[in-house]
Amino acid sequence: MLFEILPEKYRRLSADELSRRIAACKRSLGSRLCILGHHYQRDEIIEHADYSGDSLKLAQMAACQQAARYIVFCGVRFMAESAAILSSPSQTVILPNMRASCPMAGMGSAADIDAAMEELGAMTTDSIVPVTYVNSTAAAKAVTGSYGGACCTSSNEANVFPWALDAFGGGGNKILMIPDEHLGRNTAAALGFGDDACALYNPGLPDGGLEEEDVERATFLLWKGHCYVHQQFRPEQVQAARREQGNVTVMVHPECTREVVELANAAGSTEQIMQAVSEAEPGSRWAIGTESHLVSRLAARYPDRSIRCLSPADPICLQMQQIDLPHLLWVLESLVDDRPINVVSVPERLQDAARLALNQMLNIGANFSSRNSTIPF
Repeated sequence: MLFEILPEKYRRLSADELSRRIAACKRSLGSRLCILGHHYQRDEIIEHADYSGDSLKLAQMAACQQAARYIVFCGVRFMAESAAILSSPSQTVILPNMRASCPMAGMGSAADIDAAMEELGAMTTDSIVPVTYVNSTAAAKAVTGSYGGACCTSSNEANVFPWALDAFGGGGNKILMIPDEHLGRNTAAALGFGDDACALYNPGLPDGGLEEEDVERATFLLWKGHCYVHQQFRPEQVQAARREQGNVTVMVHPECTREVVELANAAGSTEQIMQAVSEAEPGSRWAIGTESHLVSRLAARYPDRSIRCLSPADPICLQMQQIDLPHLLWVLESLVDDRPINVVSVPERLQDAARLALNQMLNIGANFSSRNSTIPF
């Protein structure tokens, strides 16, 4: 895919000039523009976002932005693709930097998912429902929808799994969880299943490296995939936080390994982490296992609480950092000139099935809202 290159003139502008001109573009475009910013973005981007949130919240916002002609998504490509699928045909979705991608989304191709469903289906008579993390390509979402499955996020996976195994929901006996094995394993545990209910499917091996007895035994067939940011958190960091801070609450993202989540006080999505910290008592101590931009923002917002990143290395999502002020100004000034650039589109052949999986995710979030999707341990 060919990308337009950011003109050098934007790189030479100061941060103040960039912000001033971005604000001017927003005033000029008015209600025709909506800027969405993921929590892992840097602060100077979030300052210009009309709405900020995690993947679920931003998908909901994209689906209900009926007035905006342009949706500028400050996140990574799979998020912008989801917005393009959920928005109306009259709307244009733009990603400020088309190089902002997600390595995890590349770990589960549509062809591999289709092959997995065939391989696993030949090894059991049970019904298998695919549940695909929203951190996936539009093509992966489409093949999920074609098999009657649903997408999920780290906010609502504890709702989607019961739906998939419910006779009046997905109607499955087993779940193929794609592409994050750790989110799948942690969710299964939170729902009361032991590790023996899980089996790891490796798409690089024949039959995923599984035998028939493995498939028959397992309720959760977990795709071998991960988030490199959340793999940087280790059990010894949890232990060190407790030694150094005494009465500290350790809360981590469910993309962390099972060993880390078992030692933590709680696991939850970025929205759930933010809610937990906001409701905490002044003077409380927190060690948080997720991307460091969100943790730093929480520490600045709640100075009466001790909040630090669980890892001393301050893990950063490098892909999210591809979105910066020069790229944001560039796409906004192009919109003011009525010349949209970096437009994200999804092939028509994928849209209906992918929309089915995404809408199922959004509907499950509403239908199972009485369930608590924060995962306590």
